Amino acid sequence: MTEQAISPLRLRMIEDMEIRGFAEKTRRDYLRVVRDFAVFVGRSPDQAEAEDLRRYQHHLRTSGGSATTINSAVSALRFFFGVTLDRNDASVGLTPVRQPKKVPVVLSPEEVARLLDAAPGPKYRAALSIAYGAGLRASEVVSLKVSDIDSQRMVIRVEQGKGRKDRYAMLSDDLLAVLRNWWKAARSKGVMLPSGWLFPGQNPVNHLTTRQLNRAFHAAREAAGIDKPMNLHTLRHCFATHLLEQQVDIRVIQVLLGHAKLDTTARYSRVDSRMLKAVKSPLEHLSPPPA
Repeated sequence: MTEQAISPLRLRMIEDMEIRGFAEKTRRDYLRVVRDFAVFVGRSPDQAEAEDLRRYQHHLRTSGGSATTINSAVSALRFFFGVTLDRNDASVGLTPVRQPKKVPVVLSPEEVARLLDAAPGPKYRAALSIAYGAGLRASEVVSLKVSDIDSQRMVIRVEQGKGRKDRYAMLSDDLLAVLRNWWKAARSKGVMLPSGWLFPGQNPVNHLTTRQLNRAFHAAREAAGIDKPMNLHTLRHCFATHLLEQQVDIRVIQVLLGHAKLDTTARYSRVDSRMLKAVKSPLEHLSPPPA
């Protein structure tokens, strides 16, 4: 397969994705999948047939690809064949994989407090505090600007979050105090531009990366002595679960998280310890064992 053969297809696919307003990351991922598929079949991807797609999906499955990886490939190839090539017949060889439903790991409020206290410096303490205190995703945290913090209305503006949607997140008094401490420290050191990023990188023109924030999270987890299997997104899970345990209406939590469907938010009810504690085990209704 030559560069001359693939370039027109690549250009057409890029234009199709731009027309639909795909995010840059989605475009990169889709192009990578099509390129890998072309390498697998050994010829230009527009010459592939449904059987080639079936074989490719089988290859992903048998080579240890996760359900997320396989489903992402299915979406990319369905777009390429269905939209760019206008060949809906080819997608019959693609089948989404059911993803296993796992209960998210949740820390206790005491564990969260220890983790935040162990954050490496005021910038990361503030960033991790927003992830937990407002339930923001990592990409949403690092993309915040100073102007997104509205202390008059006590809200945080989240611009173009997941699904390219704007929303407002909650801003508590305690979180505002943490953010102000970081703002004062950053301004005194000259590392924060007046109308710039709330969490600037080494060069204030750029914001902190999710990778840097993730490294800080794991450093804080280790320093706090917490050995549960978790990642940065766990703080968002904790936000939702702890609100649910405080008897906040699940529909309010849905809005705060920016979920389009209530079903997505409802999974946190499976880890609501308050609900579990309210149920008595049948063991407690048995007659006491003889002395």
